[in-house]
Amino acid sequence: MNKTHIAEAADLIASRWGCAPRVGIILGTGLGAFADQLDIDTCVDYEAIPHFPCSTAPSHKGRLVCGSLAGQPVVAMEGRFHLYEGYTAAEVALPVHVLRALGVRLLIVSNACGGLNPHYAKGDIMVIEDHINLMFASPLVGANDEALGPRFPDMSTPYDARLIDQTFEIARQENFAIHRGVYVGVRGPNLETRAEYRLMRTIGGDVVGMSTVPEVIAAAHANLRVLGLATVTNVCLPDALGAASSDDIIAVAAAAEPKLRAIVTGIVATEASIPTALGASS
Repeated sequence: MNKTHIAEAADLIASRWGCAPRVGIILGTGLGAFADQLDIDTCVDYEAIPHFPCSTAPSHKGRLVCGSLAGQPVVAMEGRFHLYEGYTAAEVALPVHVLRALGVRLLIVSNACGGLNPHYAKGDIMVIEDHINLMFASPLVGANDEALGPRFPDMSTPYDARLIDQTFEIARQENFAIHRGVYVGVRGPNLETRAEYRLMRTIGGDVVGMSTVPEVIAAAHANLRVLGLATVTNVCLPDALGAASSDDIIAVAAAAEPKLRAIVTGIVATEASIPTALGASS
């Protein structure tokens, strides 16, 4: 990870927006409409940010939305980057370190995913409690800068247990069901075969997707607290497998967006009421 590139990107964003956000949000496929729920101060296109990749995936607008939520300054990535777009894991994860340089200490990562667990249905939300990296890539490969994080970051608890508990409480208050489980990250862009779905379920996966893992590894490296939210957009039962289209996936994710909105808004409001929580990691 190049410290100079991180600083130059953060400086450009700071020059467009004078606030120091404590919460960063990465919005996945079909979830970009959430950004419209913010009290927006400014938007910065990725093309204008030094060293930022460009989003090419469907429904990813490719801009940084800066504003407030529940009275707190937040910054949201309306669109992310993927290995299948041709980017390296380090390029995919660069924005995480840029967000940290801006002041972010809590990262909320969302995605659209396929459901491996037979108890999951389209439109369900799963809180990620762990992941399996079948991308066989890490953003930390190469020389390490100790100023950014340790050479061998611990991954025993990459997803914050307290945030998971808070999320379940919010879902109970809002009267909708959610799950907790394991996210399997794959490179893509093709969807998986029936045999691959069986394998991933056998090794402990509950959902599968093509993102999130590089960003969460980078967040662990940067000592950020992480909440992962996966929206089940298609059900991947190998013995009853139907064809999936990107249009259907985007539509299901968009329909589930109010649940995501309730969770994220509740988390930001709850964290704001605990003065030391967001500043605990430096």
